Amino acid sequence: MADTELSASSSSTTRSSAVSPRRSSWLKTLHLWHWISSALCLLGMLLFSITGITLNHATQIESKPQVTSQNAVLPAKALHELKAAVDAPKLPASTGEWLERTWRIKVPDGVAEWSPEELYVPLPRPGGDAWLRIDLESGAAEYEVTDRGWISYLNDLHKGRNSGTAWNWFIDVFAGLCLLFSITGLLILKFHAVNRPLTWPMVGLGIIIPALLALLFIH
Repeated sequence: MADTELSASSSSTTRSSAVSPRRSSWLKTLHLWHWISSALCLLGMLLFSITGITLNHATQIESKPQVTSQNAVLPAKALHELKAAVDAPKLPASTGEWLERTWRIKVPDGVAEWSPEELYVPLPRPGGDAWLRIDLESGAAEYEVTDRGWISYLNDLHKGRNSGTAWNWFIDVFAGLCLLFSITGLLILKFHAVNRPLTWPMVGLGIIIPALLALLFIH
């Protein structure tokens, strides 16, 4: 009997020693990816957390837009080339160079709106707006910029509004890293749950509270 118990104990110890290194290896890997994703997400998580608050209280945060309007006249040669390019998706090089030199504007291809009298270019941006108008008869150009402040700028970055392709890619990559951070955190909790009885009740509260709020108070 004693020999049987000793054998069973020895077998259990062997299994435990075999599982322990594997468990330790998995835990180290999870911790590695957890802190890497945490480090890469740090600034983004701060930005999106702060702007989550500012967006939630957008009606209480006053914003006074500042409007700046500038006028100039397109040179005759550039105006002649612009007239010849009516309805083209891309502005002539001479017009583009003049705009960049005068107001540091780069007009993306395909955004120009043509009419018989003028060229209109919408230039939306995070935290504000802008537009450009060029009279096709006289060459008179008007450029107006509206700035709604840095809070509006950060809110628009949060929403990806008028922020460009590069920032949209950043949001996608950032979201993926947040998923990695959350999933590795959950798996780490699973490993430590045996010694921390409140682990799963806390995880449950994190799921139940927002679900109840959505069901009971959002109509």
